[in-house]
Order: sequence, then structure tokens, then C-alpha cells
Amino acid sequence: MSNHNYLTPAEICDTTVQAGVRKVKLPVVSMFLLGVLAGVYIAFASEGSNMAAFNLLAKPETFGLGKALAGAIFGTGLMLVVVAGAELFTGNTMIIAAVLDKKVTMSAMLKNWGVVYLGNFVGSVLIAFMMVQSGLLSSGANHLGGITIKIAVYKVGLTFTQAFVLGIMCNWLVCLAVWMASGARDVTGKLLAIFFPIWLFITSGFEHSVANMYYIPAGIIAKGTPAWADAAMALGVTPEKLAHLNWGSFAVNNLLPVTLGNIVGGGVFVAALYWYVYIKNGKNEAVKAKSVA
Repeated sequence: MSNHNYLTPAEICDTTVQAGVRKVKLPVVSMFLLGVLAGVYIAFASEGSNMAAFNLLAKPETFGLGKALAGAIFGTGLMLVVVAGAELFTGNTMIIAAVLDKKVTMSAMLKNWGVVYLGNFVGSVLIAFMMVQSGLLSSGANHLGGITIKIAVYKVGLTFTQAFVLGIMCNWLVCLAVWMASGARDVTGKLLAIFFPIWLFITSGFEHSVANMYYIPAGIIAKGTPAWADAAMALGVTPEKLAHLNWGSFAVNNLLPVTLGNIVGGGVFVAALYWYVYIKNGKNEAVKAKSVA
């Protein structure tokens, strides 16, 4: 291992494979409960970023600033997952590296994904329900409720291709944040490694399946409150689009394509690519060196 206070990329790759082995060996109950916690942490980040930026997001001329402010808040969610300890589906797409290295079976990985994904959903929806019940969506003369609904309407209005591609780019950055945090040996390094890629992904407007487990259910539940629905329509949401915001459109129009995109972004463009470069190709180079010697 490196003598510095950080790991080299090759060492991070080995660490990622080892982490994948540990993750699939967790008892199912622990896996699920840690999944619930991750859903809660990401939902806290989602509602907090909405609270911070809703006035800016409501105006075209300040929309970009709103996204940047939301991104600065949102990184807290992944910091809680990594440092406090939780199981997040999007980060767990990197278990693919351990599968490719034949340290984990495909079935074990899929079991982990399924249990953690369900836990993430339960935790996220719990916070969405609690936020609605808290009355906080009335903040800013009901504008927070209106923006919450508008964000959800936008997300279920994406085409399959748009949601899929936005999901790829999102988890490419999220898993790079986890990857770099794995390379830091102190908490400060981990927090800095997480902050900037997450800030970038939120500012860019990419799609995160677990965050959307808060954003969209919060909008679906919130639209049942007339004052918040009226605030959303004042922000340009049509009655037709409001009617289209439901659990079916959430699952089919957003969650499915975004989840698939997240798997490609984290599993292929981070885990598989680095596994090939640092482990598979590294072993090939070692064999060649021995044969030459």
C-alpha cells in the first residue's frame, strides 16, 4: 500500500473489489437496514437542497445559480453514506469490479442490489412523507411545495433516452466520488473527494435513481395539497402534466431508465473500466514481464 495519506488508483481498484466482497456478505437484515439509512441520508440531502434553492430555481435567470446552490448542499447525503456507514444502490453498482475479478458471483451482486434498492426506496419515501406531514413545503408562501411538484413533473416528463443518458452521467460522477473517497485515508480527504463531483452532478442536472425516490414521491404526495398544487401551476405546471405525475409514471418514465443508466455509469464507466486497466491488464503486463525475464 502507498505510504502517502491516499491510495493510488490501482490500490483504489483493489480496495473496491474487496469492498464488493464485504458488501455481498452482509446479513440480509443488515443490508436492508443500511439501505434504509442511505435512502434517508440522500432524501435529507434532496429536501435540504430544495429548501436552499427553491426561490432561485423558480426563475429562469437564476436557475443555474439555484442548481449550483443545491449541489453545494446535496453532497452531505453521500458524505453521511460513506462516513457514517450505509448501503447505497448507486455506489454498489461498483460491485461489478468484484464480479469481473471472480471474487463475487453475479447472483450475490444482484441480491445485494435488490435488497439495498428496496431499502433505499423505503428510506427515501419515509422522508418524503415526513416532509409533507411537517408542513415545511408551505415555506416561502407555498413556493417550496410548488417547486417540489414542478421538479417531480419535469422528471416524469423525460423521454426514456433522456432519463437513461442523464442516469449514466450522474452515476459516473457519483461513483468517481466514492472511488476517490475510498482512496483517502482520513475523513477530511473523504469529504473533499465527495463534495466536488456531487456538486458537479447536481449543478449539471443529471438523474440519480435514489434521489428521485425522494424528489418524485414528494411531488406526488404534495400535489394532494391544493395550496401546493396551485403554487406549482403558478410556476407553469399544466393540469395535464399534474395529472401525469403519479406512481406509474414515476416507475416507468423515470425510475426504470434512470436506474439502468446509473448501472451503466457506475458499473461500466467506473468499476469495469478501472478493473480492466488496473487489474486485468495489470496482470497481463505482469505475465509478459515474467515471460521476458
